[in-house]
Amino acid sequence: MNKKYQYNDGDDIEDYILSVYKNNPSEQEIEEILVSNNTWAVQYHLSPDRKNLLSWYNFKEKASILEVGAGCGAVTGVFLEKGMDVTAVELTKRRADIIRERYKDNKNLKVYDGNIHEQKLTQKFDYVTLIGVLEYAGRFTKGEQPFQTMLEENKKFLKKGGEIVIAIENKLGLKYWKGAPEDHVNRIFESIEGYPNYDGIRTFSRKELKDLLESLGFQDIRFYYPIPDYKFCYEIFSDNYLPTEKNRITPSLFPSPHPSESYNLFNERYVAESLQDAGIFENFVNSFLVFARNG
Repeated sequence: MNKKYQYNDGDDIEDYILSVYKNNPSEQEIEEILVSNNTWAVQYHLSPDRKNLLSWYNFKEKASILEVGAGCGAVTGVFLEKGMDVTAVELTKRRADIIRERYKDNKNLKVYDGNIHEQKLTQKFDYVTLIGVLEYAGRFTKGEQPFQTMLEENKKFLKKGGEIVIAIENKLGLKYWKGAPEDHVNRIFESIEGYPNYDGIRTFSRKELKDLLESLGFQDIRFYYPIPDYKFCYEIFSDNYLPTEKNRITPSLFPSPHPSESYNLFNERYVAESLQDAGIFENFVNSFLVFARNG
């Protein structure tokens, strides 16, 4: 699609976040901001809980990583703390500036602003991340198959044996059946109906995402299941560690960008337990975290 889209959480809020990091806040000051300001954008971009998604993962030592669509740098800190050589690319200059201010004392970080497809990067990386990015390919990637194209283009940045890391909502996520509006377009049942109002944004089921990666030659595809979702996860399961009767989980509608507009069509705990007992839990989690190797 060739349409031009604006991508931000609002000028005022992003200017505010930029001003926060220009003042070199301490961890305590960030915590105070989070307590006093519960707006979705502030929580999403500033909360240290965002690091839970990947802080546990055993990345290669001294690895290089390309973070595509790094946002305001909420997950970038994980990679820097692990001593990785980080290249962050963010679509808008203001968000890129937030990352620069946020980690200005880090020598192993390079930040670029603009569309990843317009960057002239020559380096090959051990990892490429698409965290909350792939679903927007229809708006920011040209071609008739933008989702395939985005993955193909980013695969070119990987070393042989390198891995792509994808975090994305599940189009069949339990919260959507319960009545939560689709995270990106704010319409109920949009994704489970197959995006009848598609306008460049979509997510995938587990099977669709796996098939897409396999069609592009990715190997050793490993799914992880962050609970309640990849944005704020407090538990992570995998195909080798699924919930059981003795180890119950309850996916939650919170946090949602549109919590006040969510319905409550069934008891989520009971349904989650039924899905676990039926052995189909992994198809209805709210989000996926996926690692796939460049064969």
